[in-house]
Amino acid sequence: MSLRVYKSKRTFQTTPEPTGGKPTSHDLRFVVQQHKASSLHYDFRLEMGGVLKSWAVPKGPSMDPAVKRLALQVEDHPFSYRSFEGTIPKGNYGAGSVIVWDEGTYKPSDLNGKTKGKKDKQLRDELQDGKIKFSLDGKKLKGDFALVKTPARGDNAWLLMKMKDEHATTDDILVKDRSVMSGKKLTNIGENTSSLKTSKRTSKDANSRSTGKGKIPAALLKGSKAAGFYKSVTPMLATLIDEPFNKPGWIYEIKWDGYRAVAFRSGKYCDIMSRNNKSFSKKFYPVYEAICRWDENAIIDGEIVVLNEKGRPDFGKLQNWRSEADGPLIYYVFDVLWVEGRDVSNLPLLTRKEILKKILPKNDIIRISEAFETDGKEFFSTIKRMGIEGMLAKRSDSKYEKGQRTKEWLKIKAGKRHEVVIGGYTINENTSKLFSALLAGVYIKNELVYTGKIGTGFTDAQQKEMMALFEPLVTNKIPFATTPDYNKPSRFNPRPLHADVIWLKPKLVCEVNYTEETTDGIMRHPSFQGMRIDKNAKDVKQEVPVDTGEVVGGETIEKLLSAGEQERRTFLNPTEKTQVRTVNGHPIRFTNLEKIYWPKQRIVKRDMLNYYYKIAPYLLPYLKDRPQSLNRFPNGITGKSFYQKDVTGKVPDWVRTYRYHSADKPNVHKHFWVPSEEADILLMASLGSIEMNPWSSRVQKPDHPDWCVIDLDPDKNPFEKVIEVARVTHELLDSLKISNYCKTSGSTGIHIYIPLGAEYTYEQSKEFARAIVSQVNKEMPKLTSIERSTSDRKGKIYLDFLQNRPQATLTAPYSLRPKPGAPVSMPLHWEEVKKGLAITDFTIFNAFERTKEIGDIFKPVLGKGIE
Repeated sequence: MSLRVYKSKRTFQTTPEPTGGKPTSHDLRFVVQQHKASSLHYDFRLEMGGVLKSWAVPKGPSMDPAVKRLALQVEDHPFSYRSFEGTIPKGNYGAGSVIVWDEGTYKPSDLNGKTKGKKDKQLRDELQDGKIKFSLDGKKLKGDFALVKTPARGDNAWLLMKMKDEHATTDDILVKDRSVMSGKKLTNIGENTSSLKTSKRTSKDANSRSTGKGKIPAALLKGSKAAGFYKSVTPMLATLIDEPFNKPGWIYEIKWDGYRAVAFRSGKYCDIMSRNNKSFSKKFYPVYEAICRWDENAIIDGEIVVLNEKGRPDFGKLQNWRSEADGPLIYYVFDVLWVEGRDVSNLPLLTRKEILKKILPKNDIIRISEAFETDGKEFFSTIKRMGIEGMLAKRSDSKYEKGQRTKEWLKIKAGKRHEVVIGGYTINENTSKLFSALLAGVYIKNELVYTGKIGTGFTDAQQKEMMALFEPLVTNKIPFATTPDYNKPSRFNPRPLHADVIWLKPKLVCEVNYTEETTDGIMRHPSFQGMRIDKNAKDVKQEVPVDTGEVVGGETIEKLLSAGEQERRTFLNPTEKTQVRTVNGHPIRFTNLEKIYWPKQRIVKRDMLNYYYKIAPYLLPYLKDRPQSLNRFPNGITGKSFYQKDVTGKVPDWVRTYRYHSADKPNVHKHFWVPSEEADILLMASLGSIEMNPWSSRVQKPDHPDWCVIDLDPDKNPFEKVIEVARVTHELLDSLKISNYCKTSGSTGIHIYIPLGAEYTYEQSKEFARAIVSQVNKEMPKLTSIERSTSDRKGKIYLDFLQNRPQATLTAPYSLRPKPGAPVSMPLHWEEVKKGLAITDFTIFNAFERTKEIGDIFKPVLGKGIE
């Protein structure tokens, strides 16, 4: 096992951490170290392959089986690290105090081998599979535990859990907070520099150590100051002015229509905070995960947005965002405050932007918010034409003034838009709505001044969500400086409204569009845009545009805003157990999302649905217009399953069906499910249909299949033999100049497809397949059989041609299978069908990434058929 990553993060002349060490015991060892770096956490380490496989457990281990702890896998550590205790000096990676909280021996729970080598191999195989079950014999931790990989939470995310046994308890094990090696508490560990190696370092060397892990030239950091990491900050704000300008020494940026967010990353600590110091880490989990994967220590400032289909920021989509299916979540970054132990906020803006470009990770979630050195008036005209909220003008030499609204940064809005505080709502008589209008205001000299009544822009669903926010804030006290005339007649309704009013404590903020303001400060034609969870009500103050002349005395935007082809990611967010999502205009309720479908890998229903959401564009062409036989596993692959053909009265009205009659009840109408859009795939999967099983023909030509299929069923033969038969079948078809394509079955065999283009009947397809497999059987009589009866096959590989019958179904390409490991029926290049290929090469964990990379190589099956 390599320690390259471990060593690359450390300067051993300045840290007492060990560089290596070999195991000496006949038993496998484990250690749990309590570590106070940027935050307190526990490092959980298991000996495997001569090193310590390591996970950071923020909340520490638990002896309660009901408690599951997030464990983030980090770099391998040397074996000698298991006895490391002391202080990692400031300036080093992971700086802080460490104690050996617990240590001892461990072994696999399901013990297959007696030697240390066999135990080690078993554990490494389990690590590869994503689930490790082991038994600890430590001073504090005892009994069976498991580490289970959870890809939905990130590439390095696992769950550490205690299994039920005689050692399980609900008592808090973490109260035992002393080292099992020295007896010290973490607070008693002082700096221990006696073991540090000495070296002669010049000031030039010291300067280079603070250059963003070698990414930032030292010259860019000249003038910055050494400073410790911090976890909250009030961002710098811009002053509103009335019109754009063009002047040397200024740069121009897009004013993003989103949530201001500052990202904090240092060692194992990462978080994203709003401008009112609330964490965005759970709500906008893709950004959080991207920050956590970023190999840099920095504090950066930016804006979280959702882009619409045209690549434009859409605040409404952002407010209603629940998962990546709601639109691409982008974190546009425009400034850096701190990097690798250096405070850079006092450096000129253009220098900070150069630093930012050096350290920013390359991914499609975290992006640079470009600054344009161009004509400010032309820039404003462009963004206004594109429907963007506004622009920012910033002095190119400005410093970052935390918590200040400065005239070094200016904002110009393309339309009338503002945040307002909600001070109450009205209910008109005889209305069916939950409320009729919001009463809004802004703060002027610490008083909430009424600015108007907002009666449009919210849906029924939004009203329901908002009422839940309003309920705890209801008050008898009027929050406004003067009582609003909420029953005032309008030009559209000259009669008084006779509305009731409910006053609210002024805690909630929303965004509003309006056409103009009256002379007394009332908004005309205001329209609700969404709630602002990122702003404190007290910070919402009257903004009167300053005359531009008083403040200042001059690459394309389209490219910056291009949404590009967005990769599908999560459909369902990782926290809610029940979610309602709208797919193709159809609301679908997804329930029991934590239910385990593949027990060994701890793959849950949510993971399956997220996979089908991502793969749907590739899978749908093989399901569309084809009647479907459901194979339902409502309790996962180890629970009871059942087939369902007839869906009469059991599916929503929008689901297309195909009528048929069974032989036993010829007068009773029954209906197959006929998928036509992605909503069908997700609804079928939500019902426990782990695999998708379509007809070979479409309802437009139900007696004429689009393909002929040869199913190689191995019986008990090894997969290598199936590969051998597949190669012979392929060579035969090629010699006859018959196009043929293959995929794994996802179970034990291989499927070979021949495109027919719906030109022939099922009977013709079946007899054609019979002729092909008969020839293969003649060439390989000792290995293959075409006998339908299992007893007549005598253990040989069955060349199944009978799949080419009316209403026969076969697993679709890219479909999951209800088999251990969550394998996928994966299309293959024929060059891949060779010794070493395994069904388990393609699973829920990698099938989408492979398909995204190589495309739909099975697509010719849907094309022109053979003659």
